[in-house]
Amino acid sequence: MTDTKDIENLRSEIDQIDDSLLKLFNERARTAMKVGDQKPGQKADIVYRPEREAQILQRLQRANNGPLGSEAVERLFREIISICRATEAKPSIATLGPDGTFSELATRKQFGLEIDLKLTSSIEEVFRLVEADHCDFGVVPVENSAEGGIHLTLDRLLTTSLKISGEVDLRIKHCLIGFAENTFPTKVLAHQQALAQCRQWLDVNLPSSERVACASNSDAVRQVLDNPTCVAIAAGEAADAFGLQILQADIEDQPGNTTRFLVLGRHSVLPSGRDKTSLVMSAQERPGALHALLEPLSEHNINMTRVESRPSRTEMWEYMFFIDIEGHVQNSNVESALSQMKANAAMFKVLGSYPRSI
Repeated sequence: MTDTKDIENLRSEIDQIDDSLLKLFNERARTAMKVGDQKPGQKADIVYRPEREAQILQRLQRANNGPLGSEAVERLFREIISICRATEAKPSIATLGPDGTFSELATRKQFGLEIDLKLTSSIEEVFRLVEADHCDFGVVPVENSAEGGIHLTLDRLLTTSLKISGEVDLRIKHCLIGFAENTFPTKVLAHQQALAQCRQWLDVNLPSSERVACASNSDAVRQVLDNPTCVAIAAGEAADAFGLQILQADIEDQPGNTTRFLVLGRHSVLPSGRDKTSLVMSAQERPGALHALLEPLSEHNINMTRVESRPSRTEMWEYMFFIDIEGHVQNSNVESALSQMKANAAMFKVLGSYPRSI
């Protein structure tokens, strides 16, 4: 058995470490305030520097010798950065609501808790609030590992003046949520993406329950409050937010189900050293046009991490190609490749260069 005196000594040592940490955290906050003093009147969308924060997190993860894991170090320091950033200015962030959505979780993961969060009723409203300068940044889903691209976001990226400032990968864990006594639900409510991501589980476990698509998973949970015979699919946090029960956890069909979110802002982001660039373009109508469009990437040794096509909606059988590549537009090889691609494209738009998710 461990000696009681040894435990007390260890607890005393922890108290001393906590006292030292408190002094260091306050020192970091004071230094952040000094940075703010050098830039009087600066808005929150300038205080948030995605490339600088990415560099801090990358450096700390490289320096980490454990026992804390890399993910724990990232979570810890994102919150420290968030608290210190708020001493300069607290950014306002728009994302899809209501409370408990995966969009809200992704926003908290990227920005920490010290933000002015604006929960919207639609992805379109997220774009509108940032474009109109009512919010500093927006966070929207862009693709899911199981179901592919989010068409509302992709279509809106074609027309917006906003720039992609960052990306967030969020592991999606779906829960069946409802009243504890509801063992034979009449309906399953969820966003259409969530219903699709849990299709096989629902086929096996709730084959007789009607599936109803809602504006968001949190909206589905809210509806269950007025319809006790129904259940919803949502993040576990939504059950706590609405006072309901998690009837079954981890009902998604693919265990590694992940959604990628984009951070949208009004300003371009400087290189962080580990970046990604997103583009959208259309090919000219001639043989080999798409090959010619993408060939500069190979010539300049640039890795393409994603390509997805979407109908242009302006002409039948014309498609837009959404492409992600490694590197920043200020890198010389990326700059040269994009110049060649633009010359070969019927339509070409750089959506943004930003730090890759960690």
